[in-house]
Amino acid sequence: MKRLLLSAAGVLLAVSSPFAVAADAMSLMLNWTPTADHSPIYYAKSKGWYQEAGIDLSIESGKGSGASALRVGSGGSDVGISDLPTAMQAKGKGADLKAVMVIYANSPQGFYWLKSSGITGPKDFAGHKIGNPPGDAARLMWPAFAKKVGIEPNGVTFVNLSPPAKVAALKSKSVDIISDFYNEHDLKVREFGADLGFVAWRSIGVNVYGNSFVVNGAYLAANPERIRKFVAVTQRAYDACVKDFNPCLQALLAGVSGLNPDNQRDQWERIKQLMRDDTTTKVALGSFDSARVKSDYELVQSLIGIDKPFDPASLFTNDYLDKNLRMPLN
Repeated sequence: MKRLLLSAAGVLLAVSSPFAVAADAMSLMLNWTPTADHSPIYYAKSKGWYQEAGIDLSIESGKGSGASALRVGSGGSDVGISDLPTAMQAKGKGADLKAVMVIYANSPQGFYWLKSSGITGPKDFAGHKIGNPPGDAARLMWPAFAKKVGIEPNGVTFVNLSPPAKVAALKSKSVDIISDFYNEHDLKVREFGADLGFVAWRSIGVNVYGNSFVVNGAYLAANPERIRKFVAVTQRAYDACVKDFNPCLQALLAGVSGLNPDNQRDQWERIKQLMRDDTTTKVALGSFDSARVKSDYELVQSLIGIDKPFDPASLFTNDYLDKNLRMPLN
């Protein structure tokens, strides 16, 4: 009898444990290799929040926003992270996807060069080599940047570089310019000092939405509650990391090798700036503004082109976000 009681107690304990709840597999493809902007995902996973929500989340490194948008749009991954204008172009090519939460409310894109090269700004880019990875959002959006600053889009040469090779390539002068996210601005300032030239895309009027969580449309239609739970956990995690980054940094370092803690701390401070705008501070953390999405769509359509036009309102939804969670004003 005692053995039966112990057995029954064990069954009850297993049933009552949040980690014993059957979890459904969900695949998430990142835009690139994991860094500070992905730390909330690793934090939530380490805390068991996805598991408690019934989600067995697998995380896969990406190879650019273009690759992740197409993978999600074709159903190869359930969820992904992609630059929103890149997701627009993918949707125009038939990708079935919808954005459910924005990470970067401001464009993180920037170009870096050495002042000693003679380049004084974007108008001098013509005839030079730009190093970045194929499939990178900066390369896909380059025509919009070029036209905005008044140079011919085909006036530069793109050189394929992996993200870790960018700084070394600029230092060795094998390329003249590199594209990169504002996240790693401090690293380049330390490396190049006063010789560093920089322009942020947002400063020249190309402040499009950046990295966002996108979901395969068919998967969303079949699993709306699962996506609701995924967004709830993820939004909660980003909110927690904004309030205290240290636990999130530890979770990231435990899950990903080869990262420098100080560099990741610097990145997160820049990331918080990129996450903050009128909508994320007044409506909800991760929320899209419909007028801005429409403006981004019109920019992409006019300067780059969208193969099959669509209603930009169909690209995103804010329905799964908790409006009680907002970015702080500073």
